[in-house]
Amino acid sequence: MKSLFSAGRWSTGLLGLCALAACGGADEPQESDSNSSAKAERIRAMNQVTDHHSYARPDEARITHLDWSASVDFETRTITGTAAYAIETADDAERIVFDTHGLAIAGVTVDGQEADFTLGEERPFIGRPLTISLHPGAERVAIQYTSSPDANALLWVEAQGDRAPFLFTQSQAILARTWIPVQDSPGIRFSYDAKVRVPQGLMAMMSAENPTETSADGVYSFRMAQPIPAYLLALAVGEVEYRSVGERCAVYATPDLIDKAAYEFAEMEELLLAAEGLYGPYAWERYDLLILPAAFPFGGMENPRLTFATPTIIAGDRSLVSLVAHELAHSWSGNLVTNATWDDFWLNEGFTVYFEQRIMEAVYGRDVSEMLATLSYQGLVDEVDAISDLNPDDTHLKLHLQGRDPDDGMTAIAYDKGYFFLRLMENTVGRERFDAWLASYFEEYAFKGMDTERFVDYLKRTLLADEADLAAVRLDEWIYGPGLPDNCPRVASPRIERVDAVLTGWEDGSLATADLPWNDWVYQERYRFLSNIADDTSAERMAELDATWGIGRTGNNEVLFAWMEQSIRSGYTPTYPRLEAFLIEVGRRKFLTPLYRAMKEADQMDMALDIYGKARPGYHSVATGTMDALLDWNEADS
Repeated sequence: MKSLFSAGRWSTGLLGLCALAACGGADEPQESDSNSSAKAERIRAMNQVTDHHSYARPDEARITHLDWSASVDFETRTITGTAAYAIETADDAERIVFDTHGLAIAGVTVDGQEADFTLGEERPFIGRPLTISLHPGAERVAIQYTSSPDANALLWVEAQGDRAPFLFTQSQAILARTWIPVQDSPGIRFSYDAKVRVPQGLMAMMSAENPTETSADGVYSFRMAQPIPAYLLALAVGEVEYRSVGERCAVYATPDLIDKAAYEFAEMEELLLAAEGLYGPYAWERYDLLILPAAFPFGGMENPRLTFATPTIIAGDRSLVSLVAHELAHSWSGNLVTNATWDDFWLNEGFTVYFEQRIMEAVYGRDVSEMLATLSYQGLVDEVDAISDLNPDDTHLKLHLQGRDPDDGMTAIAYDKGYFFLRLMENTVGRERFDAWLASYFEEYAFKGMDTERFVDYLKRTLLADEADLAAVRLDEWIYGPGLPDNCPRVASPRIERVDAVLTGWEDGSLATADLPWNDWVYQERYRFLSNIADDTSAERMAELDATWGIGRTGNNEVLFAWMEQSIRSGYTPTYPRLEAFLIEVGRRKFLTPLYRAMKEADQMDMALDIYGKARPGYHSVATGTMDALLDWNEADS
C-alpha cells in the first residue's frame, strides 16, 4: 500500500499561498509612531554598535513589526511568502536594507505601491543585501519571495514508512536570512504575526503563541507580542501531539515520543518557578518544549515560548533536564537581554550557564549542580588547550569575528569561561549582592541589546564600583585576555572526586571491574569515569566493562557518547555498529564532532568517511559545515 506520507501529499503550492494571502494580515497597515522625538531616540539607540554580520542600517531605517504570510511546500522544499514590515525611519532616510541569502525576490511594495529594489553582491556567510528605495514618511515595506531548496536554516526530514515528513528551522546565528528577508542582527528586535499554510495532517509551530491541535485546513495563525531578534524567529512543521505538563508548560512531540517526553519533562513547571524565584518574572507567558527529529544539530534552541530540543535528552529517568534548565534560563539571558552582536555572544551564553547551574541547584541540590560545574570545567580546560594552539584570540570572551562565520564563536569559551567569570564575581561580592544585581540587570535591560563595552561600563558603575572588588576580579584579563586566568573559581564536588579515585584504582588494577559502583552512580559520575579513561586503554579492558555493566546498551546518550568515543580510541570494535547507527540517526554537533575527530585521530579515516557519506544527507547545514572542514570532505568526490 502506498504510504500516506508520500511526497505529493505535502505540497501546498502557489494556489495555497494565494488563498492564504487573501485571508488578510500581510496587507493590513500598522499604526505608525507619531512622536518624532521618541522615534529619533530609538533610532539613535539602534546605532550604538556596528554589526558586521548584517547589511542592515538601523540608524537609517529599521523594522518594528512583521506580518508574515507563507506556504510550506515539502515537495519543492521551499517556503513562498510575503514578509510585510512596519518600519521606523530617520527623517532623511532614502532606503531600508535587509539581509538575504539564497532568496528569490519576486516583488517589493512600499506603503502598497511597487518600489525599486536592488540585490547586492553576495558575500560568504552573510549573503546579499536587499536595498529598497523609500519615500519620505514611509511606514510599511512588503517583500514577496521564495526560499531556496538548499536554504541553510531549513532541514526537510523525509517521510519514512508511516512517519510523516518534518521541517524545522535553525536561525541562529545568521541563518534567518535564508528563509525570510529580514534585518538579521541580534541588536534589531521586532514583534510579529503570521499566517502559515502547511499540508493537511501536519501541525505548524513557531516561536509564538501556538496551537494545541492539528488544523483541519492546514492553516495556522501565530502572534508574538514581545519584540525578538531575527535569530529567534522559528518554524517547525510535522505530525506532533500536544501534552500539558503544568499550568504554563507543555511538550510537543511525534506520536511515538509524546508519552516519553511528557514523563521526561514533567518537572518543567518546577524549573520555571525556580527560575522566577531567582531573577524575576518570566516575560513570555508560556514555556513549552518541542522535541524535534534527531537530526537537529543542537541540544536545544531557546526560541521564545517554544524551545526546540533534541530527542537525545530523553533518557527515561529525567537525568538530562539540565539542558531544559539551560534553554529556560535563556528566557532571561539572551531572549530578554540579548548580545548586540555575535562578537558579544558570551553575554548570552555565559549568563545562561550560570543561571542554569543556579536553577539546577535550587531544584536538585548543590551536589548535582557542582558535578555539572566540574564537568563544565573539564570541558573548558580541554577547549582552551585546543583553541590556544590554533587561535589564542578565540579564547577571549569578547570575540573578533569580522569576516568569519559567527558560528566559529560558539565554543565552550562563551559558555563556560563566561560562567566561571560570573561565578568569580559572585564569590567576590557575595551571592546575595550578586543575585540582587543580576535581577536588576535583567529588569533594566529587558528587550534590549547589550554589547561588551557597555556591559563593562555598567559593571564598573554598579557591581564592581568598589576598587578592591574590581581589582580582585581582574576584569580586562577575563574579557579581553586569552586563556583561563589563574583566579578562576575552584569547583568542589566530592562525588566527582570519588569517581576519579575509583578510576585510578581501576586503571592501576587495585579495583576489579566487578567492584565498580556503576549501578550506584548517576549519569554525571558515569560520564566522568568514561570521559577520563586513558586513551591507550586496551580493547580487552573495554570488553570487561561492557560485559560486566552493559555500558554499550545504555539509554543515556551522554553516557553512550562517552563510551563510543573511548571505544574508538581503544579500538573496541563491538561498539562500531551502534556507533554507525548513532551517527546516521543523530545530527547533534556536540556528539558528531568528537566522534568523527576520534576516528580521524585513531587512523580510522576510512570508517569516518564511509559513515559520513551515509549520514551527511540527513544532517543540518550547521553540522555539515563543521564536519566537512574536520574531515576535508569534498562532496564532488563522494
